[in-house]
Amino acid sequence: MDTNAVYQDTFREELIDGEIVKMAPPPVGHVFAANSILYIFKRYLKGKKCIPFGGLLVHLTENDRFVPDMMVVCDRSKIRRNGVYGAPDLVVEVLSPSTAKNDKGYKKDVYESSGVPEYWIVDPVVRSIEVYLLRNGRYVLDNIYTLYSAEELEEMTDEEKAAVITEFKCHLDDDLVIRLEDIFNDWF
Repeated sequence: MDTNAVYQDTFREELIDGEIVKMAPPPVGHVFAANSILYIFKRYLKGKKCIPFGGLLVHLTENDRFVPDMMVVCDRSKIRRNGVYGAPDLVVEVLSPSTAKNDKGYKKDVYESSGVPEYWIVDPVVRSIEVYLLRNGRYVLDNIYTLYSAEELEEMTDEEKAAVITEFKCHLDDDLVIRLEDIFNDWF
């Protein structure tokens, strides 16, 4: 039996604006980044009230049920047998060629209107994380963090290098520092 053939035929489904959308298996870089982020949160949140999930259905509206790459839920009453009902405290979507438009557009809008306080868009190709924070019911871009290669850094001026930020604090908890090299360096 060719296990690649079985994997390639395996699709997850989301309900996006009332339509069932099959999600193709993601590229390796996508999976690696999503798993790295999930690992960081699982390790940090162990024994705390908030719980990280990867690949679990979140029910946001009657017409919108998404499977984010990672989410954190602090209100455990939202967690049920078949998914999370209501806004998670943090949602992470890792871009793939087939999902980027929805992740940056429609899904971002639904996460915003559903009251998700923090939303990350992770680009494994560019090695960046866009962090959006909910302020007065609207997402505001907090920052874009990028892990540059040694070659890219060599081409930068000293001023540009000084402006590069390779770690940041997750707004979920001030003690949680996210280091880009923990997400991107092992694979990319």
